[in-house]
Amino acid sequence: MTRPSFASVWLIASLSLLSWLSIPVHGQTLPNIPLNGPHPTTVLVRVVAHGAMVLGREVGGARVTITDVTTGQILATGLQQGEAGDQNQIMRTPHMMEEPIYSTRPSAAFTTTLHLQKPALVDISAEGPLAYPGAMQKASKTLLLIPGQDLTQDGIVLHLHGYLVQIERPKPREALIAKDDVKLRASVRTLSGSLVRPYGDWDSRKIRIYGEVVIGDRTVERLQMFYDEGSRTFEAPFFVPSLKEVPEGIILRVIATDLATGNTGMDQANYPVLSERLPSQPIQ
Repeated sequence: MTRPSFASVWLIASLSLLSWLSIPVHGQTLPNIPLNGPHPTTVLVRVVAHGAMVLGREVGGARVTITDVTTGQILATGLQQGEAGDQNQIMRTPHMMEEPIYSTRPSAAFTTTLHLQKPALVDISAEGPLAYPGAMQKASKTLLLIPGQDLTQDGIVLHLHGYLVQIERPKPREALIAKDDVKLRASVRTLSGSLVRPYGDWDSRKIRIYGEVVIGDRTVERLQMFYDEGSRTFEAPFFVPSLKEVPEGIILRVIATDLATGNTGMDQANYPVLSERLPSQPIQ
């Protein structure tokens, strides 16, 4: 039996390698769009509270703007509207990296169709929640859009960090009586409007929530706050300083910070202080 020569073996191996290299790789198909545009290109943007739900109508939604980086031209702008999404799907269901999270059920989004002549580098920015200007946050991403290649399903997801913190009691600018015992009460929610409470999806036990009493530019006291289920707020008693100490009144501040996620929110209000109540006089 004649053994094949080295040259024959080399030729056969080379042909086999070339044959293998010529096999189309899965996913490398060409886009089925005309060579020249403009081409309608749908872009969906979803603005989400970091670690929480989508910013929907409950918190006023968010404003989205798409800008061409090269020319500075605004290509589209508008409001994200809709619902906050399915809490069970978003917060409790495990997902693979490529699986949609926010689009399996209806949730708020901003959708626009751009007519692109060529690939465009764009800046997509968002700000919200629009119903709470004091808690407004901004985020943006820069990415390349290809004519005719839509970005849908979850779309481009922008995360806004923060909490909605609101002092409920005493009401802002309400006069306080010097040397009175007063209860500070505040609500804490995610930017999507979800309640922060112990043992919930947004567990207040993992968040630093505290109050501060401020005189001028000095913080004079820090208050530990406790959750009250009846009012769904966090509470702390404090003692109003004497009128001599605070002729210009005081500032009450409530801060919520999650060091693990980077979410932080704050509310503060000014309060005039009146002279203490005089003891009632016996009737003559």
